[in-house]
Order: sequence, then C-alpha cells, then structure tokens
Amino acid sequence: MSSLRAAVSAARKDKKIVGFVPTMGNLHEGHLELVRQAKQRAEFVVVSIFVNPTQFGAHEDLDNYPSTPEEDARCLAELGADLLFLPEKETMYPGDLAEQTVVYVPKIGDLYCGQDRPEHFYGVTTVVSRLFNMVQPDVVVFGKKDYQQLAIIRRMVADLAYPIQVVGVDTVRADDGLALSSRNGYLSDVERAKAPALQQALQSIATELQSRGAVASKKALKQLEDDAKKRLAADGWAPQYITVCRQDDLQPAKRGDEELVILAAAQLGNARLIDNLEVSLSAAD
Repeated sequence: MSSLRAAVSAARKDKKIVGFVPTMGNLHEGHLELVRQAKQRAEFVVVSIFVNPTQFGAHEDLDNYPSTPEEDARCLAELGADLLFLPEKETMYPGDLAEQTVVYVPKIGDLYCGQDRPEHFYGVTTVVSRLFNMVQPDVVVFGKKDYQQLAIIRRMVADLAYPIQVVGVDTVRADDGLALSSRNGYLSDVERAKAPALQQALQSIATELQSRGAVASKKALKQLEDDAKKRLAADGWAPQYITVCRQDDLQPAKRGDEELVILAAAQLGNARLIDNLEVSLSAAD
C-alpha cells in the first residue's frame, strides 16, 4: 500500500485530480467504459482489483469467481490507467474477518438484494470505505448496472462526509440488450439466448408506465411486476424481485413520483442476473 500512497501523493503534488475505479477483476467492456469515464474526469486514474470475500454468502461463488489478472492488466495499460492496485486479503482485512469494523448503510441497504443477501452490502460498503481511505480519490466511478449498490455508495459518501464525487455510468450492453457482467460466463448457450428477456421484461413495464404517464395504483403496479415475473418463470427463470421504485431512495413508487427505476434480480441456471431500467414520467407527455 505504501507504493499506492506514494503514487497518489506525487499526483496530488502535481495538482492532478485523482480518479478511482474499484473492481473485482475479470474485466469486460463495462468495466473498461468506467475507466474511460474516469479518465475524462481525472488526470491520474487508479483501478483496483480485489475479489472481496465479505460480500459473498456462504453458498455463493467466491471460490469460482473468474480471475484474469494478466488480461486485465493488459487492457488497463492500453486504456492508459495510471495505477493498478492489487491488494492482498491481508492488506484489506489485516485481522480476523469476524472482528473487522463493518460499515453499514441502513434502510436502503436492507431492500431488494439486501433482503436476499443480507451480508452482501455490509461487505460492499466496508471494502469500498477502506479502498476510499487507501486511495483517497477525488472522483470515483461506478456502473449503474448494480443500481442499488450505486445508491448505497452515494448515501455512504454523503453520510460519512467523504470529499468524493460519485459518478454513475450507464450500463454497457451486448447487441441483444443483455447487461455485460462477469457472471454471464456462467450461462450455457441456451441460457445465454434467453438472458435478454430480463431487460425485455423491464422494458414492457416501462412502456406501460409511460403510456399511462403516471404511476398506477399500488395494486396495478404489483400486477405489472407479477406479470413480468410470471413470464420469466414460464421460460425457466427463477425471479427474485422486479420492483418499480424511486431513483433517489429506492423506495417503492407511489402516485406523483416521476423519476423511477425498475430493479430486477433473477436466477437463470447457475447465474444470478441483475438489471434495471430508469424511467422518467416527467417526459412521458
């Protein structure tokens, strides 16, 4: 970590803005777009790769999480990232994991993915807060694919008074609409062909909301969500949630709300896929 601190300190002496992109590696085009966006906003860009054990549950894929460090390093060098930070577990968590200080964002972290994976966001906010303290960036860049994670990081930064600008970048998608993700590699060929249906389900809800120009009643909204889940289930998916909520605090949408996001998570074979779709009803008319 001393070399990281020295490099960042030298950049600051040169009055450079420090940008940061935290990742778990196995980089794809979505990650690379985050780096490009960081380079547009900062003169010195740090990218970290650390597969964080504290955000994985007991029966999740930590041991099998894909790792491609050499290819990742090559791609980052080609993009002109200034520093690749590859901390060891002992650097990130120097003591017993069970005795580590935990950073917890209440309420917003308890929703959706936080219900199905209660330990997940504890791990995310804890490791990100440690990375922020190590890198001390001016700007951090996250993708909107994990919309709840981005909202939680924004809240953490505000609540803990980090002097950091948080930038959200639109999801990078394959030509058929599937959000790029390292976990797409778990899909079989048949499942990969089905995978765009998750985004299509969200688009069908968005089309209905925009045709009405307003949030429907709670009952009607639930019917839209349930119908989408039933269509996915009939095609072999195991939907966990599909929810229309407000963009700012992710609370369920109600009449009068205009800036919405539809959040979804569903299991397809061995892959747990998440996706979202922003909807603005203020522009619907």
